[in-house]
Amino acid sequence: MVVSNPPEDRIPVIVGVGEFSDHPKELTAGLEPLALMIEALKRAEQDSGAKLLKDIDSLDIVNFLSWRYTAPEKQLSEKLGINPKHAYYGPVGGESPIRYIHEAAKRIARGESQVAAITGAESQGTATKVERAKVDLPWTPFAKDAPEPLRGANYQKPMATKLGVAKPVTVYPFYEAASAAHWGQTPREAHRESGELWSRYAGVAATNPEAWIKKAYTPDEITTPTPDNRLIAWPYTKLMVANPMVNQSAAILVTSLAKARAAGVPEDRIVHIWGGASAEEPRDYLDRDQYVESHAQNAVLKVAMDLVGGSGRNFGAIELYSCFPCVPKMARRTLGLGSDVQPTVTGGLTFFGAPLNDYMAHAACAMVRKIRAGTKTGLLYAQGGFVTKHHALVVSKDAPKQPLAQDTNVQADADRNRKPVPTYVTEASGNGTVESFTVIYGRGGEIEHGVVILRTAANERTLARVPVQDQATLAFLMDPDKTPVGSSGAISTAGDGVLEWRKAP
Repeated sequence: MVVSNPPEDRIPVIVGVGEFSDHPKELTAGLEPLALMIEALKRAEQDSGAKLLKDIDSLDIVNFLSWRYTAPEKQLSEKLGINPKHAYYGPVGGESPIRYIHEAAKRIARGESQVAAITGAESQGTATKVERAKVDLPWTPFAKDAPEPLRGANYQKPMATKLGVAKPVTVYPFYEAASAAHWGQTPREAHRESGELWSRYAGVAATNPEAWIKKAYTPDEITTPTPDNRLIAWPYTKLMVANPMVNQSAAILVTSLAKARAAGVPEDRIVHIWGGASAEEPRDYLDRDQYVESHAQNAVLKVAMDLVGGSGRNFGAIELYSCFPCVPKMARRTLGLGSDVQPTVTGGLTFFGAPLNDYMAHAACAMVRKIRAGTKTGLLYAQGGFVTKHHALVVSKDAPKQPLAQDTNVQADADRNRKPVPTYVTEASGNGTVESFTVIYGRGGEIEHGVVILRTAANERTLARVPVQDQATLAFLMDPDKTPVGSSGAISTAGDGVLEWRKAP
């Protein structure tokens, strides 16, 4: 079957990328997200070598949490003097920048758009310092009537919230422990892999002009707890989690190939969008079948590999989402890549910085520069929520062999591999087997308590606490040379009604 090439006004290409990092000399001189996005868009236009901002007919804004606006897509459009047919401000999700690029490309392929802009920004570094200093900012007034973004604790089970395992930094450790045990690693071996992987992210950030932290940390510096690198939730230290205290913005301009050439974009600036896929896990992590892999992650990465001949080794460069080490560790195994993988072109959410939902917009900028410099194909893999939302996108200097697909949701493939989900219960007794666990630390470095996900004798799932007084069980959980996953112990009910677990004698 011969596939005809689409006309150039239906071929989507990335033509401009722009980034900005705001390091104000005075606290109140820090820029708000709207101003940061405008700066990034101007830089993206300059990068393209053509006048394109006035022709934007599609605008997607990544959700920001450091400041709240009423209809930010309208406010930004007004400031730019544009009236796009498509103007969208999306929900929380670290995958959203890649999804928006992909959706913009599909609109161009359908003939609905010719110039699309994707942008986002955060000013959390300034906003946090200002709140602590109790001073006012000369920003657009905070929109108290705007909807509050829906975040994890809003939809997790009450016991998860009560035990402190309803936010990313305390949920991802469950995947870390379970996956390491599944791969046959001791906790020490898994921790070493995380440190070596994170050190590679840090090394790239050290050379990225837009990175927030430009230090090439060693694996031991990353994994060893110190007063400046405290444990947050076992086994993750501060240098192993995302750093949101940044002021950063990014913008990507996507046009049709016809528009790019008509506007005078130099050919060496043009990067083609080959395609990708999206899929999700159940929103509540306690409603999933297991914590050793993500079926949604596997499904979207398989589509990406199929676009380059079926192997992850065929990518010239990759960006694996890096909020916590378990995510790229799972992804590199699905891609068939070794432990020596170079997982980033950007620097990672710890070291480059994590402008909350917008990191992957920066990753797209870095990947475009990499492709322009001679790398043939690149993979952008993004993730959001609690290993929840997944999106992969393949970009290349070369034109794709097939027209851009419109049906890119692979949820059915993800769901097909899902095993039965255990019933969640809040009452249990008898023996419980550890499915996964973490230990939560206070800001002073002290242990607050442990949390275990258990399977009961009836194969039901429940959450239980390990109180700080039970030093023997806590030491058992954190033994670096033997995983507690799969171990049995006694379930009891404490005076406050919370289930507790103690290791078997």
